[in-house]
Amino acid sequence: MNKTPKNGEVGPRTMNFHIVTIFPEAFESYLNSSILKRAIDRGIIKVEFYNPRDFSNNKWRRVDDRPYGGGPGMVMSAESILKTVESVKLKLGHSVSKLAHRSVLCKTIIFSAQGKRFSNLGARSFSKKYTDIILICGHYEGIDARVKKILRAEEISIGPYILTGGELPAMVLMDSVSRQVRGVLGKEESLEDDRVASPEVYTRPEVLAYKGKLYRVPKVFLSGHHAKIEEYKNSLRAKRGI
Repeated sequence: MNKTPKNGEVGPRTMNFHIVTIFPEAFESYLNSSILKRAIDRGIIKVEFYNPRDFSNNKWRRVDDRPYGGGPGMVMSAESILKTVESVKLKLGHSVSKLAHRSVLCKTIIFSAQGKRFSNLGARSFSKKYTDIILICGHYEGIDARVKKILRAEEISIGPYILTGGELPAMVLMDSVSRQVRGVLGKEESLEDDRVASPEVYTRPEVLAYKGKLYRVPKVFLSGHHAKIEEYKNSLRAKRGI
């Protein structure tokens, strides 16, 4: 549970993820394990799903159609997604009216290989700036371009490759942003940038015997000399261009 702030201090707050997807079941295994599950159980992270099929205007609950101008595959229609996001924002408006002290700062994101490359700095920025993040997961050959324009959504890419849907990128973003939220990780030191960029880490045994060969931990890591250890890591980063 989140603690009530005292003496005007800002206490831990809930980070709310609103997932717009036609495949909510894809998230079940990931959200029901490890760190994110504990954060959800403690109320630090909250995840809700909204299926565009529930807002479709046809009896078959279709959310796609043929693209203008030709081309392979189908495109997700604008109307059902827009109605879905409207329902999210209406819900957020109601939550604000009930909790007058809570300021909702909402960000809407669409995943696209052509979008801005997501980074740890971006994750940290999202965690500090927003209380609610709407993640629109596309499918088929993409989403009607008018959705981005109408919602003023930001296009985000998790890498220079094409995926079959936005569910995996949504999980990546949720995980990366969530670990930046206070109280999610066991130790605040886990947030250090150096940990993210550390090119090598080791644990026991000091000497690993594997298939007739011995693999040793570099002596500098056993020295206890933190300045020398950091110097060694920096030299590795420089070699690898990190």
